[in-house]
Amino acid sequence: MRPVSDLDIYRCASLTVQQHGTEAPIHAAMKADAMLEKGDLDGQRVWLRILKAVEELLADEPASGAKLH
Repeated sequence: MRPVSDLDIYRCASLTVQQHGTEAPIHAAMKADAMLEKGDLDGQRVWLRILKAVEELLADEPASGAKLH
């Protein structure tokens, strides 16, 4: 599996937030769990990265050390 870029992760996270709103973290976590159940560890890792990005997008304040543009 080719590495998934941070840009792709944030694009997917943004789309997930648009589609699921405040329920987006639950949706991403369920996707990660589904990947694990299938034995797709690479897929699980991708969805865990998306989950982290979703949580950052929904946070009221930027994460510690985050750069603002």
